[in-house]
Amino acid sequence: MLNYWRQGRFSGLRMAIVEKAGRRNRVAWFGAAAAIVVAAAIAYAVFAPPRMATAPTRPPIPITVATATRQPIPVRLDTIGTVQTIADVVVKSRVDGYITDVRIKDGQNVKAGEVMFTLDDRAARAQLEQAKAQLQNAARDVARYRPLVAQNFVSHQVYDTALANEAALQAQADNLQAQLSYYTIVAPIDGRAGTINIKAGNSIKANDLPLVTVNQITPIYVGFTLPQTELPGLRDAMAKGPVAVQVVPGGDNSTPVDGRIAFFDNTVDVNSGTIAVKAIFDNASQRLWPGQFVNVAVTERVDPDALTVPAPAVLIGQNTTYVYVIKDRTAQMRPVTVARTVNGESVISRGLAAGERVATDGQLQLTNGSHVEIRSGAATPDSSS
Repeated sequence: MLNYWRQGRFSGLRMAIVEKAGRRNRVAWFGAAAAIVVAAAIAYAVFAPPRMATAPTRPPIPITVATATRQPIPVRLDTIGTVQTIADVVVKSRVDGYITDVRIKDGQNVKAGEVMFTLDDRAARAQLEQAKAQLQNAARDVARYRPLVAQNFVSHQVYDTALANEAALQAQADNLQAQLSYYTIVAPIDGRAGTINIKAGNSIKANDLPLVTVNQITPIYVGFTLPQTELPGLRDAMAKGPVAVQVVPGGDNSTPVDGRIAFFDNTVDVNSGTIAVKAIFDNASQRLWPGQFVNVAVTERVDPDALTVPAPAVLIGQNTTYVYVIKDRTAQMRPVTVARTVNGESVISRGLAAGERVATDGQLQLTNGSHVEIRSGAATPDSSS
């Protein structure tokens, strides 16, 4: 009985140990399996090829276009200039005197010979009258001696002395007459008076303080400089005829003022490598004013067959200028060389052919190969678009 009990207890204990070991094995197996699954998931996430995302289709970019055309375009030089008077005169008194009257106002237009100031001339007139009286007496002496010397009643020496006295008094009278004219101060040129510096009632000395400055306004100069490299072209153009110049004063939105080259200086400035040029303008409307800054456009000649596109079509990159050529509704970036820009038209010297169409609006959104849609009102699409 004891043996049976022992055997049964041992068997039970062995079965318990076996069951516990089985549970441990199952837990270990499931843990290992879970670890393998996690490791596989991580490896797939790390090493699996990425999924190819479907890129959304970009709609065509709306633009306007223009056609590169050949047309006459002026060869123009643009620069900045200043308005300069042809003549400006500082008016001073030539005699000592007392100002009795000022007949002009500040900023008044005057004509040459117009009276501007008068001085007290009473003393000068008295001296002139005295000289005229002495001259008349001398003239009577000469007239009296002339027949007498012929009859030898008067010596030739007396007669010659009378002639010399008459001549001296005539010169004195002429000088006093000139002196008297200085008491009336007139405008030396046609022009515009500036500020009147000395008013009526003041005394002045000869060649002392300026009374007023008169500037010639019509015609008038515009002075500017050009690079010395432009001198041969300018000289050739002037040899063929008048060279047209247009200027626009700063802040003036009306039409340009037309003039012509008057002359260029006889020396090139060695420091700047430029040559001074002056253009002349009738300036009848007086839109040009001395000292004013103006935009200058010199037309040397006209290129009869220049290839042009609207200036907005040309874009400036980091290293080049370019346009977008539109073909088969696709934008192609094309480097171009711009010779000059005149009146909103860029002259293309390289990179474009006549008849090709370029984007003029909306091109900032374009890249090479962009699909485009030409807006209504743009150039008529052809078969290539």
